Amino acid sequence: MFAALARLTTARPRLLLLGALLLLIGAALLGRGVGDRLLGGGAQDPASSSARAAAALDRDFPGSRPNLVLLVGADQPLDAPAIAAQAKELTDRLAAEPDVKGVVSYWTTGAPTLRTDDGRHALVLAHIEGEDTAASDAFERMAPQYRGERGNLDVEVGGSVAVRHDMQATISEDLVRAELIALPITLLILILVFGSLVAALLPLGVGILAMVGTNAVLRAVSSVTDVSVFAQNLTTVLGLGLAVDYGLFVVRRYREELAAGAPPTRAVATMLNTAGRTVVFSALTLAVSLAAMLVFPQYFLRSFAYAGIPVVLLAAFGALVVLPAALVLLGHRVDKGDLRGPLRRLGAKLRPGRTRPTDDLAAGATDDPAAADAGNWYRLTGAVMRRAPLVAVLTTGVLVALGLPFLGVQFGSADDRQLPKSAESRQVQQVIRDHVDGRPTGSIEIVVRTGQQPDTTADYSARLSALDGVARVVGPGGTFERGARTAPAGPAETGRRAAGSAYISVVPAIEDLSAAGQDLVHDVRAVPAPGPALIGGSAAELVDSKHAIGSRLWLAGGLILLTTFVLVFLLTGSVVLPILAIVFAALSLTAMFGAVVWVVQDGHLSGLLDFTATGSIETALPVLMFCIAFGLSMDYGVFLISRVKEEHDRTGDHRGAVATGLARTGGIITAAACVLAVVMAAIGTSRVTNTMMLGGGLALAVLVDAFVVRSLLAPAILALVGKATWWAPGPLRRFHDRFGFAEGGPAAATAGAPAADDEPEPLDRTPATTG
Repeated sequence: MFAALARLTTARPRLLLLGALLLLIGAALLGRGVGDRLLGGGAQDPASSSARAAAALDRDFPGSRPNLVLLVGADQPLDAPAIAAQAKELTDRLAAEPDVKGVVSYWTTGAPTLRTDDGRHALVLAHIEGEDTAASDAFERMAPQYRGERGNLDVEVGGSVAVRHDMQATISEDLVRAELIALPITLLILILVFGSLVAALLPLGVGILAMVGTNAVLRAVSSVTDVSVFAQNLTTVLGLGLAVDYGLFVVRRYREELAAGAPPTRAVATMLNTAGRTVVFSALTLAVSLAAMLVFPQYFLRSFAYAGIPVVLLAAFGALVVLPAALVLLGHRVDKGDLRGPLRRLGAKLRPGRTRPTDDLAAGATDDPAAADAGNWYRLTGAVMRRAPLVAVLTTGVLVALGLPFLGVQFGSADDRQLPKSAESRQVQQVIRDHVDGRPTGSIEIVVRTGQQPDTTADYSARLSALDGVARVVGPGGTFERGARTAPAGPAETGRRAAGSAYISVVPAIEDLSAAGQDLVHDVRAVPAPGPALIGGSAAELVDSKHAIGSRLWLAGGLILLTTFVLVFLLTGSVVLPILAIVFAALSLTAMFGAVVWVVQDGHLSGLLDFTATGSIETALPVLMFCIAFGLSMDYGVFLISRVKEEHDRTGDHRGAVATGLARTGGIITAAACVLAVVMAAIGTSRVTNTMMLGGGLALAVLVDAFVVRSLLAPAILALVGKATWWAPGPLRRFHDRFGFAEGGPAAATAGAPAADDEPEPLDRTPATTG
């Protein structure tokens, strides 16, 4: 396969680049406006009781679930005749909107629960019909007509539909800013690493292809299923990050072959048969980690598989097809714009006897063992292996200690406090949270199937109202508090019967998404109902979401671990290395999970980072962060393991293979990690807390993996395990000999490649100095 790929990229490089350009243009046209089609929800299990309750309410009791709130203030008392008249006119105008149902207000009902306890504001509640996209579009059209000063009224717009709209808009704006931050810094780091402007631009080109292509895929997927707006963040992170990872590995190996005297086509063929194999295994490992999110029913998690799998495959395609074609045409011009040559020449004059270290990757490494021995990474690895027990114990202990805060994790659901304090929808929800008796938009909603019998829900409502944490219960039988009826059924309550079903609202006296609010859902579900009952509402959705994730977590984890083990075994032929690779990847995540709890949940650094801690973590985010970070860690692990395996196959010296392998990849891994951390940190500057947590947490995980796990822990453990690292049972060894994959040497790499004198003419045959 790799010989055929070498023939393709070396024989028709211009045609391949033209095809890639046409693909990029087509993807850019197809992916236009993708952000407008993505949704801000997706945390619910569509098959859960809460989701079915929501569907039943929308079908049988239209407008029963308010998702739009108008917070109305006035320059006079709220009950003043002029204010009441204007407020009723506002309510009637909202009720006349074509997409709006179930409009109620303080002025039409007189309900004290629709007025703040300080008497400064009152509420108008409504439900905008349609799925998330349609409701958001309707909100965007209507909101400007109601927001602001209206006569003597001052109106602010909130509700769940407003929160979703503000979150989507904020994320889109932050994503543009993150790209503007990340791209120039990434280019600067690549220039410092490669020393050549041309070589530095090549991975960026692959990244642009991956990001634009993935946006086109998301645009297509969003036409057939729901896709979360957060998926765009992953497109940016992985598009740039993987392009740099793969680009560094590919270009570095190509320049290494050029420095050894190979012509460009042969250098590309050797690169594809060595580094190319590693890129394939790395991409497969990461794609499998991301594909594991497809086992969950929530489209929030599934969306990251929709975005992650194509961006990984496109980055690998760019690195293995487009990039080699460009390298063939560039020839030695890949070193054009050598910005570090003057510095190297100055250093040579000042210290003429010094041997160039192996981690001077930009200049094109050499295979001279003396140069490898002199490298900084080689010396670091040697020092680590000489003190392997101490280094292994210390690094493992520190990583485990950093993860201890995660033992106190509390899972919750994202709400308006994810948004910056300046967001209008958050300000509205904060007033309701602080000054409204009960949570009129956070009720536990119950649909009871009663058939055509007379109302049998009164006793059920009374028992529900006696539960701890319940402010009141409103149903067809009236309003109940503390086990007794406090108000008879009026027209609004009798309207809670339709199509053989009864609709009951349990208004909590506590924060609906808190741990106590979730316990209340379990208590409500434990009360016997007079018929089949569906329990919904925001708190019930959170409980069901946690159950959906928890019940499938073993399947996702098992899929990731099993496929990772198989892929690393096929690459190495060892059953020990896959286990070590999984352990290394797991340890690299401890600091990330500990920091997430210590910072985001517990609120440390909340003032510095300008966010509001809610005492919990979004339920789905740790799963998402694990899949991404584990895959990226395995990405770096495959880079290291493949080069160690190549050196071990060549020399048979285990300790020398570890030292040389790390010397050859240490600079690549750390440079790639720095670039990826920059991209993730740029994402982490988002004003939405979950996006900040995602970007910042992943940046920390990548840096820990590169600078602690790969640089210190991995060589220490490999030194301790020794030659047993390469052990496999006889049957599995024979299986690998027949079906496994191995890095190819130069002889294998050149099979099927054009002869040197048959090469396509490079853009410039002028040899470049490689240092």
